Amino acid sequence: MTNANRSGLRKLLFGEGRLSQRFRNINILLFLLAFCIMAAVMVTAFNVIVSGISSEYAGSYATSSADALSARVSKEISLLAAAARSDHIIAWLKDEENEDQRTLALKDLSDTMSELYSNNLYVIVGESLNEFKVEDDYQITRGSYLFTLEPGDPEDSWYFETIMSDHDYTLTVAIDDVLSRKRVFINYIVVSEGVPVGAISTGLEFSHIAGELFYHFYLGTTRGLIIDENGGVLVDSHLLENEDFLHHEYDSAFDDLLPQPILIDAIRRHLDSIDGYFGATSEPVVVRLTNDPYHFATIAPIRNTSWTVVIIYDSSSSLEMPLFIPIAVAMLVVLVVFAFVTNIVSYRLIFLPFDKLRQSLARLKEDNEESIYGADRNDELGELSNSIKDWFIKANYDALTGIRNRRFMETNLQHVMRLLSRSAGRLCVFMVDVDFFKNYNDTYGHEKGDVCLKSVAQAISASVTRSCDFAARYGGEEFAVVLPNTDQAGACAIAEKLLENVRSLKLPHKASEAASFVTVSVGVTTGMVTYEQSWEDYLNRADQALYISKQTGRNQYTYIDME
Repeated sequence: MTNANRSGLRKLLFGEGRLSQRFRNINILLFLLAFCIMAAVMVTAFNVIVSGISSEYAGSYATSSADALSARVSKEISLLAAAARSDHIIAWLKDEENEDQRTLALKDLSDTMSELYSNNLYVIVGESLNEFKVEDDYQITRGSYLFTLEPGDPEDSWYFETIMSDHDYTLTVAIDDVLSRKRVFINYIVVSEGVPVGAISTGLEFSHIAGELFYHFYLGTTRGLIIDENGGVLVDSHLLENEDFLHHEYDSAFDDLLPQPILIDAIRRHLDSIDGYFGATSEPVVVRLTNDPYHFATIAPIRNTSWTVVIIYDSSSSLEMPLFIPIAVAMLVVLVVFAFVTNIVSYRLIFLPFDKLRQSLARLKEDNEESIYGADRNDELGELSNSIKDWFIKANYDALTGIRNRRFMETNLQHVMRLLSRSAGRLCVFMVDVDFFKNYNDTYGHEKGDVCLKSVAQAISASVTRSCDFAARYGGEEFAVVLPNTDQAGACAIAEKLLENVRSLKLPHKASEAASFVTVSVGVTTGMVTYEQSWEDYLNRADQALYISKQTGRNQYTYIDME
């Protein structure tokens, strides 16, 4: 490749131009390269792989399906376990009528529900046997329980079996009365001081679980079952489209569906060996069959349950996986390399510049004079940086006076109060009003009035010098000053300085009753910040002090302590 060609390729990939175009060009080239390599590997693999299947592969075939369901169930169990240990939930179940505890418990329940696979969560209070349902909007149904469980009702027996169980949870299969769907219910006991006080339950829809479990099966040559510890069939891959299976009770035993005596005997031996829920060390059992249409079967325990996956298939369907394994490995290697190279390129083109932009915006929070990275670029990042710069100015600065605006003041005052409340710090707030400003506008005109406000705003802003202090236009001719960690003595000194700065402007004001030039009235308050206070409290108190200044002659400040 000549130097000119190298230069052209380098410019195409890393030169000037739209960022999205450069990223697209690089990805297209890398994808074509990866595609060619994968195609070559696949052709080679199909030429060298021979027919056949091993018992080791047969075991992994079913185990992968069992692990898929186990992972789903285990995640839901862990979420319910965390909720069952919540102090707020335990406290509410012990005192059902306590509204405060109910509110705190609902917050924890809503956090749990937001992470659940299914959007349904039920809570049973042990003492009253009232059952609640948490809705999608994270509210308890209608503010009251759905119904009360009856100890003698077979439909409610799951709860009493759960609290009597030797395990922390039980698994049941039933029709959800609210949603009219067949579900796997995970029921977790809530215990306080060794005594059950209720239970939390969630349901996984069988159609979703079965779809995930058997999605890769070619159903013409492969059949998958999930059976419980009693041999009842919970899921049959041949019934995934059957509405009776999804919406109604389905009662069938495995030996009614499987004609092979060898497999039936193997499943029975497996069921006889079940003692509680399967652990991580449970191993699958591979069974060779002699009768058509199936020639192979695997019995795989589902961890954290007492259920078992049984998969039966013929040789042709088994052959698909060994063919796929080397192809999958080759594709994985190529894709890893592809991802690694793409990551390096995308980091240089996109993520590094955007990280610099992020860092400059983080520094901007601490230093308002900090420049925004990328404003001088001619690509999308440059457009974004300049848009952020414009937005920042419009969102935080008053268009007329050039100082901070009310929105900035309210947002940052809340932030300042949160910090000061943690350290028991003091906060000082000024409210400043231009004396007889309406008369000024009437006498000199609104254009002169705008010039006056700009001058007064700059004089007020010049009165505060610390980086944590700021002045803002509150509205009209009113301004506010925020001074964190400032006591009464410091506040009064700055108030005197502010008054003098405005007076020194010597802006004529013949319509003023306070002086022959423009003056301001100031209300000052300070106090130790607590969690119970709000920023409005400080503004209101400063406004009260401002009112006194205006009522007693203006052109002065009045101090009122927050306490």
